[in-house]
This record gives sequence, structure tokens and C-alpha cells, in this order.
Amino acid sequence: MFTIARVLLTVAVLGFSLIPVLADFNRTHATNPLWTGHARYHVVWQVSSYAALGAVSLGLLWLPLDHAVWRAHLTAAIALCVYGGFFAAAATRRLYGGTLADPNGYQPIKLRVFGRARSADLNILAFTIFVLVLAIAWAILIGS
Repeated sequence: MFTIARVLLTVAVLGFSLIPVLADFNRTHATNPLWTGHARYHVVWQVSSYAALGAVSLGLLWLPLDHAVWRAHLTAAIALCVYGGFFAAAATRRLYGGTLADPNGYQPIKLRVFGRARSADLNILAFTIFVLVLAIAWAILIGS
């Protein structure tokens, strides 16, 4: 079961580290000509920091060192901090004039739920899935 927890934690870590590198180092974010230079600077700083945290987390998780279970819990806590920051920013965006999507970036996806048209923000959808994976992994760790 510990290996399953580590694999799930790896997925959760890649969700906050590799996915933003792929999604944000392009014209929708880091080189978006409509963003201010300072906003682009912050997104590059943020994504680079998350990639580094991801590398440290994967090292904690997979290097053959002592205290593997404790290191897995630390990896889960790091992931929770990153995802928690995302959801805190989403929940408080009205306070600072933030939006979930940029008009010239990734647009919400259209879904049909029980026959009704709905839209879903890709970040909210993806990060909710990654947090569920994280929760399952952590539950396995706690139960081990």
C-alpha cells in the first residue's frame, strides 16, 4: 500500500510542478504580450518555484533514505500547501480583482451536466482532481 501512496503522491506533485510548466511557459501566461512585465515575472517565479518544490518533493518521496513514511507525509504537506494557496487565491479573487481565466488564455470548458450546459474552469477542475488524488494518497499513508 505504501508504494500505491507514493505513486499517487507523485501524480499530485506533478500536478503542481510539471503541469504548470507545460501550461504557463507560453503565450497564455509567461510571454503573453497583454500582461504587464511584472505579472509575467511573477508567473515565471511562481512556476519555477513550484517546479523546484516538485523536484524536492519527488526526492523526498523516492530517494532510498531513512524515514520513508515521514518523508511521504512531508511530501503530502508540501503539496497541500501549494494546492491550498491556489484555492485560497481562487476563493479571495474578488478582494484583489483576480479572475480564474484570462480572455486570451485558456478558456473554461463547456460541459453538459444532467442535460444542462455548464462551464468549468480548467484550473479548478484539474486541481480538484489532483487534491482528491492527494487525499487518497494521504489516507493510505495514515492507514498504513
